[in-house]
Amino acid sequence: MTHSSASSRVDNIRKSLVGLKMPRALEMLDATLRRIEQGQIDGIEAIDDLLAEELSLRENRRIKAALRMARLPTLKTLAGYDFSFQPSLDRNRVMALAGLDFISRAEVVHLLGPPGTGKSHLATALAVEAVRAGKSVYFIPLADLVAILAKAEREGALREKIRFLCRCSLLVVDEIGYLPVTPGGGNLFFQLVNARYEKGAMILTSNRGFAEWGEVFGDPVVATALLDRLLHHAVVIQIEGSSYRMRQHADLVPENMRSITTVGPQPTPKRRGRPPLKAHADHSYG
Repeated sequence: MTHSSASSRVDNIRKSLVGLKMPRALEMLDATLRRIEQGQIDGIEAIDDLLAEELSLRENRRIKAALRMARLPTLKTLAGYDFSFQPSLDRNRVMALAGLDFISRAEVVHLLGPPGTGKSHLATALAVEAVRAGKSVYFIPLADLVAILAKAEREGALREKIRFLCRCSLLVVDEIGYLPVTPGGGNLFFQLVNARYEKGAMILTSNRGFAEWGEVFGDPVVATALLDRLLHHAVVIQIEGSSYRMRQHADLVPENMRSITTVGPQPTPKRRGRPPLKAHADHSYG
């Protein structure tokens, strides 16, 4: 092949890469051609390298866009969680959740514990893992969720909003129990939970035990109905320990508050008509 014909071929490759919208491959083309000329790689390796670079760029863009759509408050990873600070937490059990089998089984993961023990960190980190695996995710604090459902109800669009919130593979509802639920909010949340029941996975974080949910939602009947569905196919992870955020200022916390470090085991409401399925039991995560 003459120099002019080779140059023409390269020009055609550049035009093709532009037409195919492959900017990373176009950026790497000249360096890849030099490596071929120097005998460092052959043609097959060159094609493989260019496609790998382009695929990596597109995957990073996809993840970035999906994380933005998930509305995560911040990016957290499981590698960034200090398991040594919370010895009560079984690291292997949490890492098993990162396999995301609970999503395919439409299960609910409950992360319970006092403030500062890393519940939101773990929920966010699992959400990030789901996004990287190509799952659609939506993250929202309970107070915000109830507010948007109430607004949709006032506008006559509640069904559409619930349908939208059922589209994602994983719905993360954060901070249950931190703020009082507005009147009627428990019923709205129940409608969403009922719509996702056995169809879509959820992660819930709460600083309140299940026995307190009647107080949290302002209606024991609604709370029992919620728990009936949320505990049917569930993984409950209890974090018992001190606040990670307050670890450097523990001596400033009043003595009477230091003892409030755990959300004790809570009784599970009686279920009617929905006996637990052994295949979905919590012990599946070891």
